[in-house]
Amino acid sequence: MRQVGIGIAGFGTVGAGVYKHLSGNRELLCERLGFELTVRRIALRDPNKPRPIQPPAEIVTTRWEDVVNDPNVQIVVELMGGIEEPLKLVMAAIRKGKIVVTGNKALLAEHGKEIFRAAEQHRVPVFYEASVAGGIPIVKSIREAFVASHIRSIHGIINGTSNYILTRMAQAGLSFQEALREAQEAGFAEADPTLDINGWDAAHKAMILASLSYGFWMGACDILVEGIQDVTANDIRFAKQLGYTIKLLAIIKADEKREVEVRVHPTLIPSTHVLANVNGVFNAVAVHGDVVGETLFYGRGAGQDPTASAVISDLAEAAIALESPRAQYGFTPHDLYGSCKPIDEIVSQYYLRLCVIDRPGVLAEVAGVLAEFQIGISSVIQPEAHIDEATALVLMLHDATHKQMCQAVDRLSQLSCVKKTPRLLRVETFS
Repeated sequence: MRQVGIGIAGFGTVGAGVYKHLSGNRELLCERLGFELTVRRIALRDPNKPRPIQPPAEIVTTRWEDVVNDPNVQIVVELMGGIEEPLKLVMAAIRKGKIVVTGNKALLAEHGKEIFRAAEQHRVPVFYEASVAGGIPIVKSIREAFVASHIRSIHGIINGTSNYILTRMAQAGLSFQEALREAQEAGFAEADPTLDINGWDAAHKAMILASLSYGFWMGACDILVEGIQDVTANDIRFAKQLGYTIKLLAIIKADEKREVEVRVHPTLIPSTHVLANVNGVFNAVAVHGDVVGETLFYGRGAGQDPTASAVISDLAEAAIALESPRAQYGFTPHDLYGSCKPIDEIVSQYYLRLCVIDRPGVLAEVAGVLAEFQIGISSVIQPEAHIDEATALVLMLHDATHKQMCQAVDRLSQLSCVKKTPRLLRVETFS
């Protein structure tokens, strides 16, 4: 049987999972593919480190250059983590004419434009299914299955750590810090969970999906990103009273002018919506295309096995591309869509929580400021609990631009009746 030589750079959780499943499911893969995916080189940092899965010493190296330069390696799998060294590896592999498979979302979000320019120049495809939503085949679906559709919108829960934290806050009444500590103890959050909780892990994935959907690479300055670190148990409780659930949601939309907005932030979504019931470490992506209509993808968005599954899927497709070269190399740029919508012009509905002195006339003062910026109020709730003579005032607001809301919140902060920094969350109705 024909053998296809694989080189793996990075042997952490995912790299070890890829090696394990290529070995364990070898017979199945051979029968389905008609050729054998053979690992011929593995680069790792410390060959003496004890590992649950130990590759043969004769194929191990500490230099990724050995993987790229090995004449028996036809496909290079980048699973190193980080950005600078992986970028060097990917560009070196492309220049050598070797197909690249990567799951590195940060690398693609920040350097996708130059990577795919080089891929086209050297006629070498790059595969990256594992970069977004783990084992969910969302990249391949947008690139291939939905090729006939203009993508109207994508709504995604695409970070399992933040979803676990918000789920536990909602279900068990935990504070943010308590839920984060539980996630770390369960192995669902890293020792340093910064990129998960500040929204940027999901933002990198959203940038990839948006770029793939709309044909141009956008920069970090083009998107709105907020994390979940300031969401409180009270916000969770008040949202539930109003009929909503709070999720870290990635929202990607194109308007009638074909301007694209990309944003990631904690979002109130109706509790009756299917995404409100995606809990724990699971991910879900809802895609609306003009031809395909509404679609929904659901599954584990991270972890050794789901991510390894996505990598091996790409390896199978890459091996086929060796025999049948393709005219597309993983990303097709086009100018059907104009540009990113300026963040100040993004329109949303809002949840606004204020801590105010409990006295007559306060609501009128707040409403006056909102009216000054032409922001309408749809509903108000005022819980009875008091802390130091202050109480919470929760308002649901009609559509307003980001700029309007920022200006209004700044003015509200200056009112003598407002005792703490206002808390603002966006509302998505999926209309």
